[in-house]
Amino acid sequence: MEALPMSELKPAAQRVQDALRAKGLDAEVRHMPQSTRTAEEAAAACGCTVGQIVKSLVFRGARTGAPYLLLVSGANRVSEKAVAGRIGEGLRRPDAQYVRDMTGFAIGGIPPLGHDRPLATYMDEALLAFEVVWAAAGTPDAVFPVAPARLAQAAGATTISVT
Repeated sequence: MEALPMSELKPAAQRVQDALRAKGLDAEVRHMPQSTRTAEEAAAACGCTVGQIVKSLVFRGARTGAPYLLLVSGANRVSEKAVAGRIGEGLRRPDAQYVRDMTGFAIGGIPPLGHDRPLATYMDEALLAFEVVWAAAGTPDAVFPVAPARLAQAAGATTISVT
């Protein structure tokens, strides 16, 4: 599907497009004709493997309550214990309101950048195996393609194993 003209992007998707431009990425946000809410739906919509989908998962620090953003390959499940050992704090799954408060976006469309506040961000090293990955762009039907190394740099992400 071709990217819609900038004037046709939904407001949340436009925020992501603006954030991409501000970070020097030439990625184009696209509204897809079907849902991209789950990794499987996004892979079908984008015509790629589930592993190429970037799941943006927000966790809450067990001790500090601080938000952590994990950019995870759609093919992987996060080992909260392993990740906690790498970042130095236990993780808790927050409710949807906490996620919206910390990112400015609803679950199902959380992008890897362009949030309301800075988030400590970690990227699944498995994403680096791909030439292009697809990430959510603010709504349950918006995505953008990007080289994973460029995404990690733009998001200020530390690369780790999440499994």
